[in-house]
Amino acid sequence: MANRLQQTISLQTKISPQQIQMIKLLELPTMQLEERIKREIEENIVLEEDVESKEQESDEPTKISVEEYIGREDDTPSYKARINNFSKDDKQRPVYISEGRSLGESLIEQLRFRSLTEQEMIVAAYIVGSIDDDGYLRRDLASLSDDLAFTRGLDISIEELERILAIVHELEPAGIGARSLQECLLLQMRGQTLDSSTRNLAHRIVSQHFEAFAKKHYERLIARLGVSEEEFRDAIEYIRSLSPKPGNLYAEGGIDTSPYITPDFLLDNNDGELRLSLNSQGIPEVRISRRYRDMIKDMVAPDGTIKAEDKEAVQFVKSKIDSAKWFISAIKQRHDTLMRTMQTILDFQREYFQDGDKSKLKPMILRDIADRTELDVSTISRVVNSKYIQTPFGVILLKSLFSEAMHTSSGEEVSSHEIKTILQECIDNEDKRHPLTDENLMDILNERGYRIARRTVAKYREMLDIPVARMRKQI
Repeated sequence: MANRLQQTISLQTKISPQQIQMIKLLELPTMQLEERIKREIEENIVLEEDVESKEQESDEPTKISVEEYIGREDDTPSYKARINNFSKDDKQRPVYISEGRSLGESLIEQLRFRSLTEQEMIVAAYIVGSIDDDGYLRRDLASLSDDLAFTRGLDISIEELERILAIVHELEPAGIGARSLQECLLLQMRGQTLDSSTRNLAHRIVSQHFEAFAKKHYERLIARLGVSEEEFRDAIEYIRSLSPKPGNLYAEGGIDTSPYITPDFLLDNNDGELRLSLNSQGIPEVRISRRYRDMIKDMVAPDGTIKAEDKEAVQFVKSKIDSAKWFISAIKQRHDTLMRTMQTILDFQREYFQDGDKSKLKPMILRDIADRTELDVSTISRVVNSKYIQTPFGVILLKSLFSEAMHTSSGEEVSSHEIKTILQECIDNEDKRHPLTDENLMDILNERGYRIARRTVAKYREMLDIPVARMRKQI
């Protein structure tokens, strides 16, 4: 068979690089957007931060072949959504954050006060380096022995590692370097003073009956230990006062590890009137540098011609200006899309945003907002992903506003948030000696008119981070 060339016409959907960049910009929270803009300023020579207000120019645009790249419309970008009440004379004072010692550095410093040989110090430091952020040594000693042999050329026996690990166990915070929760609790008990009877009983429970204690088989333990309920309760309260993660107790001079949330939207309630704005404080305004626009003007003759030796430079600057114009436009489009979506969510859940009562949240899915904004569901998903709104009643994750619809026995639609609220109330008010099982919770909801299965109750309970009934049991 002979080879033949054939021409066909086909339609294909392809996403341009600019569209991909636009999607990525849309997904960025406020803090990451600030970093992205600063990086773009560094990479694109014609972009610069607009640090002062610019006066309007009345010069007529010169009629040259590159006039679309040097228009005045680029001087004042319009994506700035919130006016900052700061004068240009106000000094921006930097906030300096000094990081203190880490947990590992603190442990090494404590080891230096011990009478250790050089080899013992090397082994102890290696053990400290293997302790995780929670304060546990989760690697077995045999692996540590092999690592020391390969990396340091030290032949350390398991017995020697046990001895040096016991020295690490004496360091602060108490319980550091434990290999299990049981060992962690026992190490903390060793370093605390309390009424002897309560401490001894707690020690017996953890050392001899830890599995039954973890499973909360309290009645069986009381009978096995031969103690009164009051004595047992005191011992349990003492055990609960210990830390299951000793590494978290270390906070000397270190930076707070709790996440700092910068809201993407700001909501003000002025006598029932809700005012929504985009949080753009800290996001730099950008513009196309006049220097490079003037450079093109100087290279282009009055008749629109360009010298041969300047063509490459003009082409380079034109490409950079093109990229800068697109980037400024993409930032504006991001602002418009975010505000359009958030305003629709605000209108949909207006009763909730008036006072923050979760029982007023309506069932809402991404499709509901997509239909009202005439945007794609994937676009709505990118807008709400990792975005927060600051309200008079707290900072809220946008994703938490979306919920499935549940039907009552009367056919009324209610939000799954309402079901979770009822579950939380039932569990908060339950008898802790006989906590409610998932089946009991299902019966309560069914009696109130909510048609719900036991597996759905279990799913919502897990979403609320509430353990099963057996683990909620108390004496």
